Amino acid sequence: MNKALEFLKESGVFYLATTEGDQPRVRPFGAVFEYEGKLYILTNNTKKCFKQMSENPKVEISSMNKKGQWIRITGEVTNDDRREVKKFALEAVPSIKSMYNIDDGIFAVLYFTKGTATISSFTTVPETFSLYI
Repeated sequence: MNKALEFLKESGVFYLATTEGDQPRVRPFGAVFEYEGKLYILTNNTKKCFKQMSENPKVEISSMNKKGQWIRITGEVTNDDRREVKKFALEAVPSIKSMYNIDDGIFAVLYFTKGTATISSFTTVPETFSLYI
């Protein structure tokens, strides 16, 4: 998981794919962190992407770094409504403090319950690993 987390942090922006019915939906994200050994993302629970992930927890993330490598993370996410996780998220990703607070009723943090990541490039063999051992 640490390798996937560091890759996403290094990339800055990553793209999260969800589904709405039979239609894929992709949007940029930038906030990611680790808590209790799990990979977390965050969003606003009034957004369509939160509803989509609640209805179908299967997601994919993709991002490319400055070295020309890309990552694809495939897995399932679930909401974690614990205050301590939200507090940690605000410290781990300070840029979100202007958008969210622990008790605003919209701040949502989700973590991968399972997943695999593959790091690829045009010049090397892809490396696939589990997010969790």
